[in-house]
Amino acid sequence: MVAAQFNPLRLLFASTPVGAIGSGIGGGVEFILQNLAREMILRGHKVDILAPEGSTTEVDCPIIEITGELQTSMQQLNRDTQILIISNSILTRMWEFIGKEQSNYHLIVNFAYDWLPFYLSPFINIPVAHLVSMGSLSKVMDEILEKISIRFPGTIAVYTKAQAETFPFASRCRIVGNGIDLKDYQYCDKPDDYLVWIARISPEKGLEDAVEAAKNTGIPLKIMGLLQDKSYWESIQQNYLDAPVEYLGFLPVREMQLVLRRSRGYLMTHRWSEAFGMTAIQSLACGVPVITYDKGGPAEIVRHGQTGWLVESGNVAELVKAINNLDKLDRLACRQQAEAEYSIQVYGNLMENWFYDILGQTSYSLRS
Repeated sequence: MVAAQFNPLRLLFASTPVGAIGSGIGGGVEFILQNLAREMILRGHKVDILAPEGSTTEVDCPIIEITGELQTSMQQLNRDTQILIISNSILTRMWEFIGKEQSNYHLIVNFAYDWLPFYLSPFINIPVAHLVSMGSLSKVMDEILEKISIRFPGTIAVYTKAQAETFPFASRCRIVGNGIDLKDYQYCDKPDDYLVWIARISPEKGLEDAVEAAKNTGIPLKIMGLLQDKSYWESIQQNYLDAPVEYLGFLPVREMQLVLRRSRGYLMTHRWSEAFGMTAIQSLACGVPVITYDKGGPAEIVRHGQTGWLVESGNVAELVKAINNLDKLDRLACRQQAEAEYSIQVYGNLMENWFYDILGQTSYSLRS
């Protein structure tokens, strides 16, 4: 066991190789990494961030930028896609750096959902903690994840029970939840008459359902997020020419929450099983009820009939009904749930305990 559990740690956070931090390409992973880094630093730990070139963050810690070619996100591939190591890969260079510099850290925290970091973990001399950001998407990924969960028990963490249950090794996943800095979100008890949808604009996010619901209710819909699939977005515009929608782009948190907080409700219309639903807790923090499809992580977050409505996946008629019942929900209850369950302090406790538990299960001793 670790002799002094509260010794400060030297942590290396290995970011996603699909895009620079701040670009939005990495989705919620970018945001989670930065929140967690800031909280760990406040707790007295030292954090370095390893990330693609061009990464920017407001966190007061070193960013080690790696040049090369970006990876394709696993969510864009199918279950039988073979793993390819691309030429001049940022991912391989990140792990070459880890191999050379590992002795400077107590723990590597891997945020990449890609095959290589899991394959290389047995060859690293210090423990590697893997925070898995997606559910089961690929057979080859499931296989390597399961091998690591057996060989290094307790080193695979997920956000929700729903995410864990997509894997055949669910019982070996550590569920750590998620959290945000509530100071960044202003509570609003008197909303304006519009709805919000926030996500990458990509088919698996199901934007067309939210647009159709806005058209059927006549309530304006403000859309925010990275425009990842331009042809998909153009098809929605063509199919719903008279829908009351407005695309505001990919906004920083400060600007995003100013729009979100004044909305009547937040819509989550995902087609796939979301691992968590960061925007759901951001919404609750602003006092905004969440209407979400009843699949994946968001269904574990929303308290049906109290802080939002759970709707049958793909059922736009039920989505419209839920929108018409938004005024029955208590906005203060939304904020209170965020404070009780999803503060960065609560999340920091869960993650810090996980880090110490991993170190405690190994013969690797903490150095001063």
